[in-house]
Amino acid sequence: MVSLVEPVEVAPRPFAQMEPVIGGKRHALLIRAADLFRQRLAGRTVWNISSTATSGGVAEMLRVLVGYAEDLDIPVQWRVITGDPGFFVITKRLHNQIHGDAAGGPLSGADAGHYARTLAASAAELLDQIRPGDLVLLHDPQTAGLTAPLAAAGARVAWRSHIGVGWENDATRAGWGFLRPHLASADGYVFSRREYVPRWMPGEKVSVIPPSIDPFAPKNQELDDDTVLAILARIGVLDGVAPGGRTSFVRREGGLGTVTRPAAITGEGRPGPADPLVIQVSRWDRLKDMPGVMRGFAEYVAPGGSGYLLLVGPAAAGVTDDPEGAAVFGDCVLQWRDLLTAVRARVLLVTLPLDDIDENAAMVNALQRHATVICQKSLAEGFGLTVAEGMWKGRPVVGSAIGGIIDQIADGTGILLPDPRDLAAFGAAVRQLLDDPDRASRMGRAAQAHIRKHYVGDVHLLRYARLFSALISA
Repeated sequence: MVSLVEPVEVAPRPFAQMEPVIGGKRHALLIRAADLFRQRLAGRTVWNISSTATSGGVAEMLRVLVGYAEDLDIPVQWRVITGDPGFFVITKRLHNQIHGDAAGGPLSGADAGHYARTLAASAAELLDQIRPGDLVLLHDPQTAGLTAPLAAAGARVAWRSHIGVGWENDATRAGWGFLRPHLASADGYVFSRREYVPRWMPGEKVSVIPPSIDPFAPKNQELDDDTVLAILARIGVLDGVAPGGRTSFVRREGGLGTVTRPAAITGEGRPGPADPLVIQVSRWDRLKDMPGVMRGFAEYVAPGGSGYLLLVGPAAAGVTDDPEGAAVFGDCVLQWRDLLTAVRARVLLVTLPLDDIDENAAMVNALQRHATVICQKSLAEGFGLTVAEGMWKGRPVVGSAIGGIIDQIADGTGILLPDPRDLAAFGAAVRQLLDDPDRASRMGRAAQAHIRKHYVGDVHLLRYARLFSALISA
């Protein structure tokens, strides 16, 4: 029998390394909180259940937080549920609906049955491992149907939505209407923003916990300039750098890794080391609006001066819970082919291999560190942690004034776009930063300081400790 639940092994991450980043006071506070929380657990285990372990901000964040919890001697486990392609088509439509997008059409009774059956089978496997009294955190619509069976078996269950919008339409009402019966028995609900909470959820059960970055992860750790250039040359996005330079980085489990694989690149030209670079890194998701970024660059950035655009995403076949990725990437390729020849030579579509997730993260790190401007022109966004990751590298971000991007880009740390579909405004913002390096540098320094204060993992872990303590008390 094929298992529908897979364990994710995560090595402990030494929390002591955080002290130079967050300071002694914050470090000591987290250590004391972990000691108290361990006592409150009294033999219980904390379980995280998600639908992927290899791609996207949720998986990356879980890997970090679970690793720190392991080091702090908190009993924690992580499991990933699987399903057939039909299940992930359904959950992708739910994802779109909760973002207010009716793409894919309404979900039918047959869809509801398929969703419930898949998760009932996963729940049966999980209940061989999860004990009454254990604490379970379910992540996103893919796992909502596990709530009732796990709660009925005596687990204390909270469901976390990493997505949402602060308004309603027919699509959002349909998505939440589909999920509501599955979530009725949850002991708690977690959202990244208060604005995302549906009106029917009891307020006393809701916690607001923004996500966070890990400064020591391969995606965010310090890389010197020579290493950055060598990695970019190795993956094939940069000309004018001699091959064979050092491409090493520190893996999450410790020890050195090296970037050895090329990216798959659609593009006729390559920037040199000194060419200004505009980059957006995200999944090939329609709501990330990679095609809009390309049009905005082609029409309003490229004609005004120098600069290259890199649209960077994962190899579409490697993202098992996003069946639309290949289609979105294909649309981008078709649009790229229609660009004017001179502009087409300054636009690259880059897909990064996912065979080694640490190597993939180091590639993203190097790309963001070499960027002049980082974009996140999403049409909808649960939080958009790639914004914080870009800001951590000391880069100004041009982002849509939607969702969690609003929370991350404070005044003086980047540029918020009131209307993400206004390509002229997007292009003007990018062009301003390319033409004013001093302003871009000031924004980048302020951006890094802002992320250090608000979006590093110790703050995130403290909020989770409060959530789980409340579940125990309840």
